[in-house]
Amino acid sequence: MSNVDIQIKNVHKVFQSDSGDVIALKDINLEIKDGEFVCLLGPSGCGKSTLLNAIAGFSLPSSGEITVNGKLITEPGPDRGMVFQEYALFPWMSVADNITFGLRIKKEDPKKIQTKLDELLKMLKLTEFANRYPKDLSGGMRQRVAIARVLALDSPIMLMDEPFGALDALTRRSLQDELLKVWSEYKKTIIFVTHSIEEAIYLADRIVVMSYRPGTVKRDIKVDMPRLRNPTSPEFNALKKELSGLVMAEQMRFEDAHMGVTTGD
Repeated sequence: MSNVDIQIKNVHKVFQSDSGDVIALKDINLEIKDGEFVCLLGPSGCGKSTLLNAIAGFSLPSSGEITVNGKLITEPGPDRGMVFQEYALFPWMSVADNITFGLRIKKEDPKKIQTKLDELLKMLKLTEFANRYPKDLSGGMRQRVAIARVLALDSPIMLMDEPFGALDALTRRSLQDELLKVWSEYKKTIIFVTHSIEEAIYLADRIVVMSYRPGTVKRDIKVDMPRLRNPTSPEFNALKKELSGLVMAEQMRFEDAHMGVTTGD
């Protein structure tokens, strides 16, 4: 599928709570072009995951609309693959079976399944782990399997909800580089939620900074640096300083308003 454009128009999301309505998203308007790598950045409570779940079709907007190539999103679909922070692997299945699960459900040709499996195992450095089970893998390896499972279905859009948030710094950087290789190789459109300013700058074509509740688009910044990016470069650190100011202002609003309950991150 080519020219996968995502249009988010006037999106509001309201959650019901015991203390009244909570406006999680307000007046979200974004256009994401085919093949773009976009990071949603902001503190807890700014609606990053709420917006991602709306794009996935898991939780629809209260008003407004989200379309892919002009088609209204009303439910999850094969054009959008989701990678979660928690890996979401089947513990009773091997790595190979986890990766090919969706293809087997679709009753794809076994030879094609094996070809796709071999390709993904090689790309994500999982070949020697094909017959292992999730309990035998590190967090980084489990996340590689989760990414491979989404890639196996060949969804043109990858939605990623803080997929590297639970990993140590070295594993996280390794997975970031692997993801950039995947993005370059497979020409996916990626929408990636993160709390990390440095991660957003390292990965994204665009960084959408969201405000604390109600979540709105505070800034939409194009990252005009060649990859692979050097976190010690003056350009990287200048953008990091700018983003830190924007995000910390929202973090302070979050801390001022925080009452021990967080809804709609």
